[in-house]
Amino acid sequence: MKTYRFIKTGDDWFIDLPEYIEQGGNYGDLQMVDGADTMLELMAGEGEAVTLTIGTEPFAGADELVLTEKCDPFIGGGYYLMKTYHGKEINHSMWLCQVTEFVFGNLPERIFVRQEN
Repeated sequence: MKTYRFIKTGDDWFIDLPEYIEQGGNYGDLQMVDGADTMLELMAGEGEAVTLTIGTEPFAGADELVLTEKCDPFIGGGYYLMKTYHGKEINHSMWLCQVTEFVFGNLPERIFVRQEN
């Protein structure tokens, strides 16, 4: 498990991942879009930042994201479904880009997420 911070800049959400940039990644790749941004909006409420603990094995208090579609390698990443958030059914679909593969080393079938703030 690792903990990551997501920050809202203007109307856009980004993961704070300096090691990705240090290894030659593009800052624009860190932007959360296509459902991931709206999920962060829900989590943040009126806030400008969200801290999430993320892993590939279940852990206490975590919600589950299930890979529903791997994208073409040209696009990268995949679509995930978050069925529940804090025990409430939401069935929220989101695209997680190739940065997901940087974080995990692959595109996991399941990702577990717990909001820390």
